[in-house]
Amino acid sequence: MQTGIANVPLHGGHCPPWLFEKMKQLGAVMVEVIVLEYGPAEVLRRLSDPVWFQTFGSVLGFDWHSSGLTTVVCGALKEGLGKSQGELGIFFAGGKGKASRKTPQEIAEAGEKYGLSNDLAALQGTSRLVAKVDSAAVQDGYQLYHHFFIFDQAGNWAVIQQGMNKENRYARRYHWLSEDLHSFVDDPHSGICGLPEANVLNLVYHDNQATRKASVELCQEKPELVSKIYKSIARVNQPKPAYQQLSLFDEQLRVGLEHELATPAKSCRIMTMPKHHPIPSARYLDKILYQLYDRPPGSYKNLLERPGVGPSTLRALAMVAEVTHGALPSFQDPVRYTFAHGGKDNYPFPVQGADLTHSLEVLRTAINKARLGEKDKLQSLRKLAQVEGRLVTQTCPQV
Repeated sequence: MQTGIANVPLHGGHCPPWLFEKMKQLGAVMVEVIVLEYGPAEVLRRLSDPVWFQTFGSVLGFDWHSSGLTTVVCGALKEGLGKSQGELGIFFAGGKGKASRKTPQEIAEAGEKYGLSNDLAALQGTSRLVAKVDSAAVQDGYQLYHHFFIFDQAGNWAVIQQGMNKENRYARRYHWLSEDLHSFVDDPHSGICGLPEANVLNLVYHDNQATRKASVELCQEKPELVSKIYKSIARVNQPKPAYQQLSLFDEQLRVGLEHELATPAKSCRIMTMPKHHPIPSARYLDKILYQLYDRPPGSYKNLLERPGVGPSTLRALAMVAEVTHGALPSFQDPVRYTFAHGGKDNYPFPVQGADLTHSLEVLRTAINKARLGEKDKLQSLRKLAQVEGRLVTQTCPQV
């Protein structure tokens, strides 16, 4: 399941080299402590929690609310733990921009280097499918530019990916976890936090089962029929009153389309498109429809996995599905941290180099002693965390 979403402002600039080096070291030893105490699967669980991840980045000394926290923290983990992946049994692939496209290759390289027995092809497919869900099936206006894939020797995995919305100058971070995931296309999002967006077409929302089923069935219809109906919809471009923004179409379209359908349309409405969702190109749609007709997908998951099927294709199929099958799409957007060492922008205070180094040494000492069988320091840290947790519960209001 996807365990959360975080919305953060887009910030430019670069992480100072000296701070990145410290982040690599401190992040590595913190992950080592978690693996030593709880196992690799616990690292996946924590990284899949947007609140924990934000806290983790703050503890490492990075900006508490910057979009750069995602890319820098993931990069620090990948570099800081690069040589100890085999020992810890946890592996990292992907990253920002061009690095994200190397994810399948890096999964294969890790399998070959460390002799992993799990199904690497399945992990590669999962990486592509998770990216497709948040970039094409969830149409919220955020263009993915970061994809980070973490997996262990048992084949468990987590994904951290981030998209950019140039209009509102925000980034949105999506966290996924393999644990308890039952379907990639039926409510994979769970425990979401963030600000809901308007006009979000979430095609993997549970209530859109009819739209998904109809979209798959339309791939078996003659492309000429689907294209004709879609072009009829696309010709209509009328302004919408605010109270009708939750639907793609307006009742006024019914008369103009009913003669083209074998059965009367149940709910035909004029399309309302937000700025970030232009009407898909009918010419491109014709091309992909013929490809789908030649090899119809057996399920919505197969449709998502098909090369060339992106946001515009899925949206067009959803639009035609409403007209032909009466499958009215439902719009449902799948939408706490601490400061220990300061932040790179001097907020809420400058990074405290001495404190950061001290924390690093305490954890290193605890790890080294634990490897020798002396776990008293790790146990003390665990008890301190338990006491702190009780104090927070007693003093902070529930949210």
